[in-house]
Amino acid sequence: MQSVAVIDYGASNLRSVIKAIEHESEGKFNIIVTDKADQILGADRIIFPGQGAIRQCMNSLQEKNLDKVLIECLKSKPYLGLCLGLQALMESSEEDGGVDGLGIIPGKVIHFPKGQSDDNGDNYKIPHMGWNNVEQSHDHPLWKNISSGEMFYFVHSYYVQPELIVDTSGTTNYAVCFTSAIARDNIFAVQFHPEKSQRAGMQLLSNFLNWE
Repeated sequence: MQSVAVIDYGASNLRSVIKAIEHESEGKFNIIVTDKADQILGADRIIFPGQGAIRQCMNSLQEKNLDKVLIECLKSKPYLGLCLGLQALMESSEEDGGVDGLGIIPGKVIHFPKGQSDDNGDNYKIPHMGWNNVEQSHDHPLWKNISSGEMFYFVHSYYVQPELIVDTSGTTNYAVCFTSAIARDNIFAVQFHPEKSQRAGMQLLSNFLNWE
């Protein structure tokens, strides 16, 4: 039985994520919620969920030495990053006065521009919170049975800006057109919350579990 390590760095509410993953695993995967290096390194797949502030996230990873563990795992293991699990892959973030990320994907995390108005003249509210479309940039196994333009649930004030357009796997329009999903080799990560995104989100989690 394959094992899936869900990273518990002590700063995110994991309950809904774990419940969703367990539902989609149908008992075929051993789901391990852990902050132990040996368990993460020994797992077949890695899921890194997260919400909140990136400085707290990165500090917690470094204190537990999980930053180095993740960098090692990202060389070969199937990886799914959710929200901060996407942002942490970048080289740096503007949040909290500037924070270094894992540096796996060239690029940075930036704040939504202020004062942007929609077609009705109303200012976009920040954080971006609620349902929005994700337009797929290219085919990928994790988009299987998910139509381009499907709705997913977002909660964030910052978004990733990768240097290489080839790393973008999905985009969303809110104040600006931003990268809402990235894909590179064994890595797939999204800004939205699949566990809160009903059918499409559950399909994405199922696709990850079956991603070869």
